[in-house]
Amino acid sequence: MKDFDAVVFDMDGVIFDSERATMQCWLELAGKYGIKDLEKPYLACTGTNAAKTRQIMLDAYGEDFPYDEYAREASRMYHEKYDGGRLPMKSGVFEILDFLKNNGKKIALASSTKKQTVINQLKDAGILDYFDEVITGDMVQKSKPEPDIFLLACEKAGIRPDRAYAVEDSFNGIRAAYNGGLRPIMVPDLLAADDEMKKLSEAVIASLDEVIEYLRG
Repeated sequence: MKDFDAVVFDMDGVIFDSERATMQCWLELAGKYGIKDLEKPYLACTGTNAAKTRQIMLDAYGEDFPYDEYAREASRMYHEKYDGGRLPMKSGVFEILDFLKNNGKKIALASSTKKQTVINQLKDAGILDYFDEVITGDMVQKSKPEPDIFLLACEKAGIRPDRAYAVEDSFNGIRAAYNGGLRPIMVPDLLAADDEMKKLSEAVIASLDEVIEYLRG
């Protein structure tokens, strides 16, 4: 077994297949409203909070881009499709949470999504009670790639950052974990690991099932 006290998970793209689901909603909007080349700025938003996402989109399309209107419509589409436990989960979620609990490790969540959405989705999936701490984007001022959300998760869980693994899928999430002194494990989702991600991550692993084997040592 590797020597560690806790694992801090990102949620979107790590626990739920929600990055892909959200992107599909935005791509539908792009087709409806003629938004060009949406995929690149959307991918730049992964791992960030609502304010940072808004700024990235305005930088890409101009200050007159009706982002708030589109975001509300995309959110309605998303919740209509996936609320009530219909959001697909990644392979190995229950297995890794059980593995950590059975071995006495702390489990925390550090998600840039707003708190109510996070709580609802974890509860609907039947996994909320696994987490010792749930830290969300509206609980910190600075979004990933700043480390604030990971540092708060460690503080609340009563663990040192260097004693915690952070499991992330996004570039911004890996940067945040690294900047906070945690031990990043990248499980890529929409974007494959590039040279920067390989350098910042302790390991790049294909799935949560394989993360279990890695932690076993």
